[in-house]
Amino acid sequence: MKPRNLSIVLAAGLALAAAGCGSSSSDGGDAGKSAAPSANPNAPVSISVNCEPPKTNKAERATFEEDVAGFQKLYPNITISKVTDAFPCYDPKTFEPKLASGDLETVFYVNFPNVGRLIESGQAADISSYVNELKTYPDYNSSLDLFKKDGKVYGLPTDGYGMGLVYNKEVFTKAGLDPNSPPKTWAEVQAAAKKIAALGPGYVGYGEYSGGNTGGWHFTASIYGRGGSVISDDGKKAAFNTPEGKAVLQNLQQMRWTDNSMGSQLYIEWPALMKAMAGGKMGMMLGAPDVLISLRNDFGGKFENYAVTAQPEAKALLNGGAGYMINPKATPDQIRAGLKWIEYKFLTPGKGQLDYVRAKSQNLTVGQPYPDLYGADTASGKAVTDLRAANANIDAAQFAGWVEGSKGITPKPEPGPYAQEIYAILDTPMSAVLTRKDANVDQLLSDAEAKVNSMLASKS
Repeated sequence: MKPRNLSIVLAAGLALAAAGCGSSSSDGGDAGKSAAPSANPNAPVSISVNCEPPKTNKAERATFEEDVAGFQKLYPNITISKVTDAFPCYDPKTFEPKLASGDLETVFYVNFPNVGRLIESGQAADISSYVNELKTYPDYNSSLDLFKKDGKVYGLPTDGYGMGLVYNKEVFTKAGLDPNSPPKTWAEVQAAAKKIAALGPGYVGYGEYSGGNTGGWHFTASIYGRGGSVISDDGKKAAFNTPEGKAVLQNLQQMRWTDNSMGSQLYIEWPALMKAMAGGKMGMMLGAPDVLISLRNDFGGKFENYAVTAQPEAKALLNGGAGYMINPKATPDQIRAGLKWIEYKFLTPGKGQLDYVRAKSQNLTVGQPYPDLYGADTASGKAVTDLRAANANIDAAQFAGWVEGSKGITPKPEPGPYAQEIYAILDTPMSAVLTRKDANVDQLLSDAEAKVNSMLASKS
């Protein structure tokens, strides 16, 4: 889960809505999932879209508005009638009610954990009949597979991430640590965190989430790194009440209560930990590479102070991200128009999020190793790589530790279509070890295991 930008990341929750809900009356229609395209591809059509950057992110909001105008100029028959901003792009407090009431936009953002359940419940349009109209579609890498089921396509990924260790180089230096040699083991993380906390009031060696489903999300990233799992391979049973799961909680408990290197503040939702990291007194946290961009653009952090390296001792990396789906009540013309918007804004080299010339001119960061959407040997993949390299304005060394250290580590998807409900349950043990010195790790895992098993059984 990334903050969209890391964009990544992502506060999450779940209120499973009824199947088959659709768009608002102003943009909806009565299309079947596999309806044929319109006989007139230039017929006037209106769509709504979401995930516009907030007004507080002036640069990215301006580029978004510029892209809307450029898109409508290129396709004069398509009107984007409504644009909804959101921060983060998936916020369960707004997304779930809109999903349940049928008020979702024609083109809507979805993070990876929600893709499966939206497909299962019929809340995303089958776009299989239309995707081959997109020039970039054949160049997709395996990230597309998440949006497929039974040979049909239900959406398109637009970014993705693997976890790493984000750290503040300036704080490292103040603590007498070498910012060019970040921790490679959890024992080294623990030792570094103690030195950082010893700098004085306000300094936190290592930050971690404890609620809002983000605690469960980071528990998942941590247990994957240690070689464990959250659910069984068949998705029917909990699989985290193990030595690996115990090690995750015991490590946090040790740092929080014995080392006093985690501070006393709880970080419940995604923005909370990001704000603390951007404040300049936190040393380390788990996060994807795009966290560095969000620290700068959304939270005012000094970009040059941060770097990301490989997740310590990782045997597998939580692989997440996001993409876009189409409202199941969209008409055939709206589906075609919505896909053209997705391609223009997110998938075309030199346009939208891949317009690196513009990004550089606006002092946005260029050169980070994502999004990674296309095969390296495809035309789209080569074009993106060349444009990114030609316009880079950041120090590639800030990401080098993650790029090199993550090579060959198995990517592992989030735990099934009910990931958000699982994360909510796993919030409890994460919160407990950070709030209670005497928290019983074995009991916490056992209780959470029983709840997850009960939840999964109710879905079968």
